Amino acid sequence: MHHSILLVLGLLFSVFMLVMLAQRIKVAYPIFLVIAGLGISFIPGIPHVGLDPEIIFLIFLPPLLYEAAWYTSWTDFWKWKRPIALLAFGLVFFTSTIVAYFTSSFIPGFTLALGFLLGGIISPPDAVAAATVLKGMGVPKRLMTILEGESLVNDASSLIVFKFALLAVITGTFSMQEATGQFFLVAGMGIVVGLVGAHIMYVIHRFLPTTPAIDAALTVMTPYILFLSAEQFHFSGVMAVVTGGLFISWRSHEIFKTGSTRLNMLGVWTTLIFVMNAVVFVLIGLELPQIIESLGKYSVWQGIKYGAIVSLIIILLRFLWVFPIAHIPRWLSSKARQYPSPGWKGPVVISWAGMRGVVSLATALSIPFYLDDKGTLFPQRNLIIFITFVVIFITLVFQGLTLPLIIKLIKLKEIDTIVPEEEQKTGIQLILDNTALQIVNKKYEGELNDNELVSFYRSNLESDIQVANKRLESLECDETEHREIKKYHHLLLEIYAIQRKELFRMRKEKLFSDEEIRKAELQLDLNELKITGGGH
Repeated sequence: MHHSILLVLGLLFSVFMLVMLAQRIKVAYPIFLVIAGLGISFIPGIPHVGLDPEIIFLIFLPPLLYEAAWYTSWTDFWKWKRPIALLAFGLVFFTSTIVAYFTSSFIPGFTLALGFLLGGIISPPDAVAAATVLKGMGVPKRLMTILEGESLVNDASSLIVFKFALLAVITGTFSMQEATGQFFLVAGMGIVVGLVGAHIMYVIHRFLPTTPAIDAALTVMTPYILFLSAEQFHFSGVMAVVTGGLFISWRSHEIFKTGSTRLNMLGVWTTLIFVMNAVVFVLIGLELPQIIESLGKYSVWQGIKYGAIVSLIIILLRFLWVFPIAHIPRWLSSKARQYPSPGWKGPVVISWAGMRGVVSLATALSIPFYLDDKGTLFPQRNLIIFITFVVIFITLVFQGLTLPLIIKLIKLKEIDTIVPEEEQKTGIQLILDNTALQIVNKKYEGELNDNELVSFYRSNLESDIQVANKRLESLECDETEHREIKKYHHLLLEIYAIQRKELFRMRKEKLFSDEEIRKAELQLDLNELKITGGGH
């Protein structure tokens, strides 16, 4: 056991090194994760470290889904609900059905139920992969919202397809009519459980005397509680997690009132999801040699061939689906025509951004080893996992590396009227500063003459308001003004970096207490966050 844990930790460390390399050469880190998973499988004498498939499903999927829901803007999600629903439900069922019928007729020994199982696994694109690849590419906000919203909901719909197909394989019976009715019941009641559970967690967070550490711990527990509660009643745990995540995210400003709580949660969740992504790909790397050995009558080249053909099918299906749903609703509904046409460039990017990732891999690894208690092996389990890995590899590496090039070639531009991010930031800060100035002038008029600190604070506010007004004026001017703002931000970030070094020197020379130095570091972090918005 100790040897296995040490091995996994060593492999994780190596994967982290690769991710650092990915950041250095500006390549999306999920691409390096899938390459790392493949590379691990080639290490001579690599031992097999296996986990119970049910444990894999339970450990990894609830937090991955919850995190995706947490960072989804409900306002934007609802605004573009039509294309999101058509992709998240329509395309998932379309892809699963075509993949099911194709693989059952093309791959020897593959039944229709196994085809639906594979279709449910590989139908949902990965939000993390798409967002990482598209970061900094100037992709229109509409497209990013649709891609993120699709990845959130299609995980839920595809996992329900997976569950029904799994049940069909195990029982040997399947009725489309019965499955359709069960789908709406299971999904609908999953939503109910998610809302009830989310309201309970809302009350706990808001009205009980929690601490930043307890709040962070509760948010990690919440997806597991929602998932297990729904599954206990044989409802959709996935829908419960997604619904609960959206609700708590929407009410988060009421629940988490302090900056330390939000910063703490940000650090916890960023680290947790990153490590989970890495662990899943390490696990597939450790299991690949055994999966390949257990392919039975299928050779490795046959598995690669099947994976490549299925990859080509799902890429083509996405194009065939995306272009019609981008334009047909505009012909049928005047409401859809209130927004500018996406043209052909937007659908191209959405179609090519359908990269598969960690959710598909974790789902494939969750297929049980046995059909029953008698030890009957699950049919084609290793082949399904192998095909899934090939699909992820092809879509992530091939599409992920070429997507930025396609965006540059087609010269993609914003198609909606969007207030620039910098202008929104400045506008928000201006409103907040004016609010603060009004409170100081109205409620603390007496302290302005008696308390130098209050007077100094008002002077700072007035100065900040003048700067913000000038900045808003400059944002409406030319590119020269924008460059000046970027240089100004660069200067501030450089100063903050040097100030951190000074804090380190103070700590080393024991000039002040560690507690006060940490507080100063936190203030620098908050100042930096105003500029970077959480990322560089």
